[in-house]
Amino acid sequence: MLKEAVKDDDAKVLAIGPAGEEGVLTACVVNELGRAAGRGGSGAVMGSKNLKAIVVRGTGSVTVAHPKEFKESVVKSLAMMRENPVTGTALYAYGTPVLVNIINTNGIFPTRNFSTGVFEGAENISGEQMAATILKKKTACFACPIACGRYCSVKAEFEVEGEGPEYESIWAFGAQCGVDNLPAITKANYLCNEYGIDTISMGNTIGCAMEAYERGLLKDTGGLVLNFGNTEAMLEAVELTGKNEGIGKMLALGSKRLAESVGEPGLSMSVKGLELPAYDPRGVKGQGLGYATSNRGGCHVQAYMISPEILGLPEQLDRLAIEGKPAFVKMLQDFVCMVNALGMCEFTGFALGADEYAALLSHAVGREYTVDQFMEAGERLFNLKRMMNVAMGVSREDDTLPERLLTTPMPEGPVAGHLPETEKMIDEYYQLRGWNPDGVPADEKLSELGLLK
Repeated sequence: MLKEAVKDDDAKVLAIGPAGEEGVLTACVVNELGRAAGRGGSGAVMGSKNLKAIVVRGTGSVTVAHPKEFKESVVKSLAMMRENPVTGTALYAYGTPVLVNIINTNGIFPTRNFSTGVFEGAENISGEQMAATILKKKTACFACPIACGRYCSVKAEFEVEGEGPEYESIWAFGAQCGVDNLPAITKANYLCNEYGIDTISMGNTIGCAMEAYERGLLKDTGGLVLNFGNTEAMLEAVELTGKNEGIGKMLALGSKRLAESVGEPGLSMSVKGLELPAYDPRGVKGQGLGYATSNRGGCHVQAYMISPEILGLPEQLDRLAIEGKPAFVKMLQDFVCMVNALGMCEFTGFALGADEYAALLSHAVGREYTVDQFMEAGERLFNLKRMMNVAMGVSREDDTLPERLLTTPMPEGPVAGHLPETEKMIDEYYQLRGWNPDGVPADEKLSELGLLK
């Protein structure tokens, strides 16, 4: 309809769905490929402004300052991505669901609202299982050499076809809810795409509700039997949330408000109000620090410590050690700020480093960026975001993990008995950042970065 309105089939559309229109706090913005600006409730913000969609049509060309050198840097970077085992092989072969078996084998696949890190049904919802059963084709964002997207088709019980599910979505509607039915998970993912809901927060919130229900804390469900493993109830919960009806009205507020409403705030597996994704920090301690200090809350991609702690990229770190982790987390956070600022996919960072990005940026804009200048720009961005949070009341007490993860050791598997030890790393992290002990950036650091005049 929008393409008809602008009379241009080449126009591209970013749209919210019914969830954003209805004020669901976990609503997101989705494009035509099924890619989502998923976290943080951007769909709800747009919906509150009566903004349904944004239509874009580019008609000009993009020029770079040094075309020859830029092309050479692109060719070099593409070669590095093709040779890298993650970007060149694993993501192409199985997409992000390649992580299901890897993470479960390492004992950090959060199961039944983070009660454990080992899911007995992981093999049934893995990337390998997807490729063997429901995968229809591989997809890619524009001009992407990785092609990690999965377009799946379920012909049996659920009759659904569309983009995904990705690793995080498989986890959220799978292990988190105690479900090992891949077609049902695919249906839940499809519903989220159609309604415009963040899959991580949705599945995580349902898992929270299931635990509350099984413990007798959540009673008014409109007859929905929210036991772990109940596939039909899980799918109905997504539908009701998308419509903001019945028990969906409570789920639409996210797990933090849900848990508070039943008198057990500790049931919410969230940081700064944002639900955690698919890695249990009790077995990846750098990732735990990354969660705790992330500017947008329970986010894994602002410092994807799974890369060094599990995948061994750019180097293998001891995932159960805390020594050196604050420095590595800070480095990754600054680095990712710049990758995001360049408009590049973070997956390219499995193969490329600051050297390659700085070269691409320098040749594109015609201003020389050293690696140090590149990383300082990322540090400036991270601190600017932190100051925005500080203005909204965020402090040291918010840089933490859910109580369950801090106090209950992993009960089984390869990392049985471990805790995240996040508090032991916070002081060193603040010192490296140039922040005060309360988590507020010091004036000296802000002045050094040009953020304080």
